Amino acid sequence: MTSVLLLENIHDTAVARFSEAKLEVERRAGALAGRELTSALQAHNLIGIRSATHLRREEIDAARHLLAIGCFCIGTSQVNLTAAAHAGIPVFNAPFSNTRSVAELVIAEAILLLRRVPEKSVLAHAGKWAKGASGSFETRGKTIAIVGYGNIGSQVGVLAEAMGMRVVYYDVQARLSLGSARAAQSLADAVSHADVVTLHVPATPQTNRMIDAATLACFKAGAILINASRGSVVDIDALAQALQAKRLGGAAIDVFPEEPKTNADIFKSVLQHLPNVILTPHVGGSTEEAQENIGTEVATKLISFLTTGDTVGSVNFPHVNPGPLDAPARLLNVHGNAPGALATLNTRLAGEGANIVAQHLQTQGETGYVVTDLDKAPSSELIQALGKEPGFIRTRLLVK
Repeated sequence: MTSVLLLENIHDTAVARFSEAKLEVERRAGALAGRELTSALQAHNLIGIRSATHLRREEIDAARHLLAIGCFCIGTSQVNLTAAAHAGIPVFNAPFSNTRSVAELVIAEAILLLRRVPEKSVLAHAGKWAKGASGSFETRGKTIAIVGYGNIGSQVGVLAEAMGMRVVYYDVQARLSLGSARAAQSLADAVSHADVVTLHVPATPQTNRMIDAATLACFKAGAILINASRGSVVDIDALAQALQAKRLGGAAIDVFPEEPKTNADIFKSVLQHLPNVILTPHVGGSTEEAQENIGTEVATKLISFLTTGDTVGSVNFPHVNPGPLDAPARLLNVHGNAPGALATLNTRLAGEGANIVAQHLQTQGETGYVVTDLDKAPSSELIQALGKEPGFIRTRLLVK
């Protein structure tokens, strides 16, 4: 029986979808790492993770029975996507389901920080009455710079504009602006005129510590920084120094370079105890609505791949949508993207007397993926032979 391992408190909606598909589900509350993760992967066909579990090349190469990986979140930097593709394992995520949740948190934090609510709240809890308007501002008329104008960043812009803010954005790709948002020519240009800077970029070598001491020096005096993207994007020590020197007016950080694996682990940061700083435990997408939608979206993609071979929505794999299985059998074959692979496959099928009803081929990078519907199921001997064919990575058979 096909089995699914779900880590990091993935929502009940995912469990319900897998159960409806008659899959065996094992759930664990926290993340796994090292030998424990490797052992768990070897016992399951599908795995669902969030951001704390990291699937490196070593774990992926050892997961002989793993068919697909589901990231129940937006980001996929916690998975070695190249290694997964080379192993014939597609990776799916949820690029849209928690967009609104993250965007709402960013706007809420911008309002709170502009009003200096965090530090006033701490003082009030300590019995100190710090009533006064000094240093407190409305969002209306202020400028927000959005670094990374993708699904989340553009939605932040729409909400910010509805609050009466001016919106500028910077992205390495050409993006069509929404509303009255305007594109900045550079990162320095974007942050230098902004009262609020919010980050929505992936973790890549190019974005690693993109907000460092030099970039922070370009910020407008008293500006606010919000990071709900990836922890590697901000140089936390440089940010702490800028806050302590009062060159920045505040910060809200939801992601960190190093994060506790479970809620039982201790969290430490140089940003702790600094005034007008909001620290949250990677909860940008952690609303009931977002997690419910993510659970359904990613589980549905995994089940579709399992039952039909559909890879649309995968972040590391050629996209093929073969539709429902109407033929007696369907052969799913992953191979290296090299000349002759399709001819080799079809020659093998012809030698067995299996007639091709339909065939879909797509390639991406070094990976080729072909889905072939047949008028009869090929023999187990042929499946084994295909597994030994040079350049062939993985073969799977679906029978109606």
